[in-house]
Amino acid sequence: MTVLVIAEHDNVSLKSATFNVVMAATQISMFTDGLVHVLVMGHNAEPVAMAAAQITGVAKVIHADGAQFAHGLAENVAAQVMTIASQYSHIMFASTTGGKNVAPRVAAKLDVGQISDVNKIDSVDTFERPIYAGNAIATVQSADVIKVITVRTTGFDSAAASGGTATVEKVAALAASTNTTFIGSEIAKNDRPELASAKIIVAGGRALGSNEKFMEVMTPLADKLGAALGASRAAVDAGYAPNDWQVGQTGKIVAPQLYIAAGISGAIQHLAGMKDSKVIVAINKDAEAPIFSVADYGLEADLFVVVPGLVAALQLP
Repeated sequence: MTVLVIAEHDNVSLKSATFNVVMAATQISMFTDGLVHVLVMGHNAEPVAMAAAQITGVAKVIHADGAQFAHGLAENVAAQVMTIASQYSHIMFASTTGGKNVAPRVAAKLDVGQISDVNKIDSVDTFERPIYAGNAIATVQSADVIKVITVRTTGFDSAAASGGTATVEKVAALAASTNTTFIGSEIAKNDRPELASAKIIVAGGRALGSNEKFMEVMTPLADKLGAALGASRAAVDAGYAPNDWQVGQTGKIVAPQLYIAAGISGAIQHLAGMKDSKVIVAINKDAEAPIFSVADYGLEADLFVVVPGLVAALQLP
């Protein structure tokens, strides 16, 4: 029984989500002493293939290189996956924007059900996934010959990036789809760590009152800690923060080492996106705020006093 992991990358380096998916795949393979293969599709992405070969637990890297994969268009990626799909018992994607874009296409072409947002492996055919915004866990068993899975990366540790000795096999790349053409992209520039993979996140809520106050109060703390900035949906909807900062069920699912929530009440949709964080610090004037139910440390206080005071007290280089 061999498991195929679809690598996520930027044609230069692997994205952190890939390491979590490899760990999940390794857990499946342990039930049957099977193997884990990684498929790298990209343009001039040889460094990515070589990096994937170094991941602990990976037995083989399959590398398809072509300009049609440069931007990860789902039509091209799914078609390439289908050329080798029949060789595998499980095909695994990260539960990211890219993975969610390609996995349904592969599942449909294989005529199997997709198992989404898996955060625990019980056996080769039984998995656990959160439902109802994380308030319940569903145990799902699949009888499909090939199982197409998206993995919630916060549920698994990262596989070691070194120590592996996988072989790299180059395969022919399929021609580009004639139905879709890449026109362009507008990518937000950010000098901070990527929100989904940041070790520390400082997040603000509607209580900040305005975009000006959000930046004035939260930015110095994030700068001091070298953290990514996040926001609740209410803050994003109010225009206090950009969309790509949104944490929650309809935003990004995160699990940093430290999550500081300032002025966030803790709506169920927000908690679903951050409650797996290792340490949660909540600052809120409302003692009944739901955020305190998941916080490791809670401070019932005015964030406009506490956050600047915390910045002043931090003695970091």
